[in-house]
Amino acid sequence: MLLAICALGFVYLFNPSTSTLYPMCPLYWFTGCYWPGCGSMQALHQLPHGHLVMALGLKPLMVLSLPFVEYFFASRAMIAVAGRPVKTFFVRPVFIWMFLVVVFAYWFLSNLPFYPFSLLAP
Repeated sequence: MLLAICALGFVYLFNPSTSTLYPMCPLYWFTGCYWPGCGSMQALHQLPHGHLVMALGLKPLMVLSLPFVEYFFASRAMIAVAGRPVKTFFVRPVFIWMFLVVVFAYWFLSNLPFYPFSLLAP
């Protein structure tokens, strides 16, 4: 928990687009191609500053998946603290496969160098 608070504080204080504290993406460095996670730190930096629209513009898939990630960590914390899990819900495998198709399509389209797909690049 303390590690997560420190990480969020670091992301809040230091802008990834201007700071030299963040390493360059290895895939982009080797290939010149973006991967689906490129730009996530920039979007995470915008969220605590209250810039939701800018975060959505930088990395919409990451921002839209944050409630699910938060639910996962909250349920694990509930098990650790109270000893009982929160109510779970079942996600049909077809939705997981559809999400993976969307991620791969976003990955492919964000690397196309022409308009309007160039808008998807970080």
